[in-house]
Amino acid sequence: MPQVFALAVALLGADALLSERAAAQGAGPSRAVVRNSRTVSAPPPIVFVHGNGDHAGLWDTNIWRFESNGYPRDRLFAVDLPAPLAGSTIDAVELNRSTPDDQVAALSAFVTRVLLRTGAPKVVLVGSSRGGMTIRQYVRFGGGAAHVEAVVTCGTPNHGVMAVAGMARMEFNGAGDYLQRLNTGSEVVAGVRFLTLRSDSLDKYAQPTGVGLGNPAMVTNVTAEGPALRGATNVVIPGTDHREIAFGAQAFAAQYRFVTGRPPQTLAIAPESTVVLDGTVSGLLNNGPTNTPLIGARVAVYAVDPRTGVRDGVPRYAAATGADGRWGPFRSTLGAWYEFEVTAPDSSVIMHLYRSPILRSSGVINFRLPAPSRGTRDSVGVLLVRPRGYLGSGRDTVTIDGTPARGIPRGIPTVDRVTGWVPADSARTVITHVNGERLAVRTHPRDRRHVVVAEFQHE
Repeated sequence: MPQVFALAVALLGADALLSERAAAQGAGPSRAVVRNSRTVSAPPPIVFVHGNGDHAGLWDTNIWRFESNGYPRDRLFAVDLPAPLAGSTIDAVELNRSTPDDQVAALSAFVTRVLLRTGAPKVVLVGSSRGGMTIRQYVRFGGGAAHVEAVVTCGTPNHGVMAVAGMARMEFNGAGDYLQRLNTGSEVVAGVRFLTLRSDSLDKYAQPTGVGLGNPAMVTNVTAEGPALRGATNVVIPGTDHREIAFGAQAFAAQYRFVTGRPPQTLAIAPESTVVLDGTVSGLLNNGPTNTPLIGARVAVYAVDPRTGVRDGVPRYAAATGADGRWGPFRSTLGAWYEFEVTAPDSSVIMHLYRSPILRSSGVINFRLPAPSRGTRDSVGVLLVRPRGYLGSGRDTVTIDGTPARGIPRGIPTVDRVTGWVPADSARTVITHVNGERLAVRTHPRDRRHVVVAEFQHE
């Protein structure tokens, strides 16, 4: 565990450093919220905890919304838990996979660092999916109850993605040892406020059948009520999928109300006059994300024409990551459209990532290098991803190069990415859409190391 502790501390130190820079630049208040010319004591720090296989960057929109409603930037943190994919069992030792105990150790170290950094007596923990299970274990069995004021779990499979006999050591089995231990007796912890957020019907991991697991014939013994906890405040947000229940605007509103005791004044992300961006670069190992710093990756930021994705001259910023894996800080232009070109240390993969304009400063603009492209001689792929929500045919309008995207099942939203294939005869502009959001990207057909990604924020 010492390596896990050191990593968590290093990651938090970098996030906190960026927060201090932002505060010094006037991007947000430092220790107190100013309302109606009255200074009130600082609210509790919030630590956002991602889910299985995810990373801290998915929380950027939640953080921006909290800031847009006056929550101090230096009280908002998102943790990158190392080896974020669960193992085959709760105690299996597997390359680049984590056990529940591994995740709790990393979270505990991060919370300790937040408390030392802020001087606060307690934190609020907000977790997506598996992150909520990690939080519950930390609070109930890992000493966290003394350091945690409130807990929010979002789409967390608190009673399993299935509850079946014969898989006692599986982490996500409601009939298994891990969740049985978490749920025995009281499902909440005395002295800690609990809120659960769940969908009414569209959470892929809270279904009576295995439709979200790729096995519709399976009887899971789980319902849409699976994420709820006895003794908690349990809130249903209709029409949300497994990720929207954590990262969507309505999920934010419920989180904000629970933490502050009042509704947010706005669900919009308010733009800042000065936008400073930073984050980490990580990669893959054993077919899974590492969430550990990648040293020597190169990041170049190009301004692009939003209509075509064509670059506007030379990079506005370029840097190589050091031991902490961080690529910034980059002072961007408010409202500008950018292409982030991220090159692996050995140049085996070059990712071109496009996003809509980023309106506020952030220290969690994280990049995860993908596997090389698997295109053919005649076609090249464009990867469309929606990491803060899933895609459902019939619910969402998703097009690539003017054609409805393939590979999106009807019914329960179960995928967060699709690939569109376009001719590889020359570099070209490809227009991608998810509902009301549009991104123009450019292909690189003559070099198979290039992976083009359109990352959608749409909620």
